[in-house]
Amino acid sequence: MTEHKYAIEISNVWKIFGERAKEALVDIKATSIGKAEVLEKYNCVIGVADATMHIEPGEIFCVMGLSGSGKSTLVRHINRLLEPTDGQVIVNGENIMAMSDSALRRYRNEHIAMVFQNFALMPHRSVIDNIAMPLEIRGIPKNRRLEIAHRTIEMVELTGWGNKFAHELSGGMQQRVGLARALAADPEILLMDEPFSALDPLIRRQLQNEFMHLASGLNKTTVFITHDLDEAVRIGDRIAIMRDGRVVQTGTPSEIIMNPADDYVSEFVAGISRLKIVRAHAVMEPIDQWQKAHGNLSMNAPTFAQDANLSVLIEGATSQEHPLAVVDQQGARVGVITQTALLKSIAEGTETS
Repeated sequence: MTEHKYAIEISNVWKIFGERAKEALVDIKATSIGKAEVLEKYNCVIGVADATMHIEPGEIFCVMGLSGSGKSTLVRHINRLLEPTDGQVIVNGENIMAMSDSALRRYRNEHIAMVFQNFALMPHRSVIDNIAMPLEIRGIPKNRRLEIAHRTIEMVELTGWGNKFAHELSGGMQQRVGLARALAADPEILLMDEPFSALDPLIRRQLQNEFMHLASGLNKTTVFITHDLDEAVRIGDRIAIMRDGRVVQTGTPSEIIMNPADDYVSEFVAGISRLKIVRAHAVMEPIDQWQKAHGNLSMNAPTFAQDANLSVLIEGATSQEHPLAVVDQQGARVGVITQTALLKSIAEGTETS
């Protein structure tokens, strides 16, 4: 398939539920009426409001927000389980909205897979047959699809469970089957709608670890829906935070924690520890600026990579008095972190705690 700058482009998408949705949208754009007025005047509900986001190939992109924020509604536009009231959705250069029903079914089966919160397994099928089901729909011969299914079941650490049925598995094991079924189809796009939220905390964290390990090796573009900021920060390369159907901020975990867009985002990030999330590049002063004010940095200054986290930087700063040098992948100095800057970055994260 041809390479595209973005794997997924969501541009100015609106989803309004109700028979008068189009009429309501015209009024919203003309007069900026709010959700309450739309409900009262048109008996319509705004699910997604003018959402725009661009997702890179191979990226784990988390969409998070509280219940009713529009995150699950938005993700269902990517595979057109929902039709937008307005806006455009492009997946790997393909205009999803322009596809016929048959073309869309084929595209979903071959290029997009979805993992649900409720597992969505077929109770009358064995684990191995559940995993092989997308391949069966494609018409792949039985021996070949079983071969792929057995290989995939090993990836999610369920070897030996292939002949069991869903009711014989724990919740965590059932979610592994759901993930294996998605991976067996070998899609370019993975849509994951709160896949671990129904699980116990210990199992949830274990599956997060396994998913991140799999994702790093498989290089799948993933849209991961969650209401849990800790999960989003842990898993996501970037995060979009939604409120009342709107995207209020998009950025890396470090960018969102260091520079929340508004009070709503600030409240979300207040309880998040910065130590493992904020990286050297986010708190450093560019080397040229520092040298203009202070002269050359000592050659004895300890060096750290741009992605070193605060925890590592603190440990490095406690044993000596020199500022820290930040280097790029080639070892060239690109920034400086003073002890004062380091303390400030930590203190700012504890002011609201």
